[in-house]
Amino acid sequence: MTRMRRKAIVALFLFTLFIFGTMMGLRTLKPSDGFSDLAPGMDFIGERSERKRLDGKDALASPGQFRSGGSDTKVVFTKSDRDSSIFYDVHIFYYLWYGSPSMDNKYIHWDHPLVPHWDPKIAVSHAQGRHTPPEDIASSFYPELGPYSSRDPKVLESHMAQIEAAASGVLVLSWYPPGVADDHGEPTEDLVPAVMDAAQRHSIKVAFHIQPYKGRTDQSMHDNIKYIIDKYGKHGAFYRFRTSTGRVLPLFYVYDSYLTPPESWTELLTTKGSQSIRGTPYDGVFVALVVEERHKHDILASGFDGMYTYFASNGFSFGSSHQNWKAIKAFCDANNLLFIPSVGPGYVDTAVRPWNNHNTRNRVNGRYYETSLQAALSVRPEIVTITSFNQWHEGTQIERAIPKKTMARLYLDYLPNQADHYIQLTRQWAETFNKEKDKWLM
Repeated sequence: MTRMRRKAIVALFLFTLFIFGTMMGLRTLKPSDGFSDLAPGMDFIGERSERKRLDGKDALASPGQFRSGGSDTKVVFTKSDRDSSIFYDVHIFYYLWYGSPSMDNKYIHWDHPLVPHWDPKIAVSHAQGRHTPPEDIASSFYPELGPYSSRDPKVLESHMAQIEAAASGVLVLSWYPPGVADDHGEPTEDLVPAVMDAAQRHSIKVAFHIQPYKGRTDQSMHDNIKYIIDKYGKHGAFYRFRTSTGRVLPLFYVYDSYLTPPESWTELLTTKGSQSIRGTPYDGVFVALVVEERHKHDILASGFDGMYTYFASNGFSFGSSHQNWKAIKAFCDANNLLFIPSVGPGYVDTAVRPWNNHNTRNRVNGRYYETSLQAALSVRPEIVTITSFNQWHEGTQIERAIPKKTMARLYLDYLPNQADHYIQLTRQWAETFNKEKDKWLM
């Protein structure tokens, strides 16, 4: 009896040892740190786990996992520069529409008119007219650089340095075709080469955020994509993304994509479409804006590759509501789509829409931003977008701002924090995001 008990104990010990050894072996079978191809302009240095410090001309590339239906891997690039890193899975929306007398002979966008409410009964109870810079600008905050011109090379250089400091590796440029502008601005496509050059000096990549210009159709979009890739595709700052099938393609965000019906988008984005770019040199990763819940299905039917939420006001829309992100991510995973949540430090657009107080989201010294970032990371996205670097009209900027008081206005500011508070918060969370990604892979 005693002998049998000893045999049972020995057998149990050996079985436990076997299980322990098997588990330790399986633990080492995480996705490989190697990869076979890189986005153009990026040089392979070593493995992600090493986190080696590199000189400013080199970049470290390594895989992140796209947890879609196919669970394929995608490349996430990390470039080390002295004491910090920059992350190419943190994208930030950037606007090029500002002008000042020194560079443009007049103020552009800083003098934005007050947009009247569509209901005349409500509109009559709010201020009308337009702003009068430099003391009165179309923003609730005041930029450290003053009401600047996007054409000023010193401004561009400062912006790229700030974006690099924020560790955001991809600048998502608000883009209109040549000769076209928004209702309150002027054409800026001629500035894109300067943006690309400035971005490259700071190891930043540039993606394009195609705006809903008048007359945008599947046919005009085909022409736009061809124009962008032909003109900028060989530039070292042009951003490309590794897809779930291993292809390295340009990534385009399409703002207000819902304005065009799915049946038109299919002409561009499906293989059988009359304007199809699929399988051609102009193929790409196309990301649509999800505002209402029904847009999920329209985006899928249209042939898009993913969806983003853009708005920095939690609760403003279905897509921008943090509580819906888990369901949207599940829908995207089930249909092999990217889900790219957008987060921002706050929202206040009453300097241009004085009747829109109910959508204001106070910054609370950065706590609103951190709550939004945590909500984004909780759904394990492949990419996070920041709204925005410099959308001053809607108060979503992370760009450096200063306290400002005039005879007529008292601007909001970042006090008691420093002018770069939101730059630093962005860096901290970019680093957290990439550390979390490492854990997701294990």
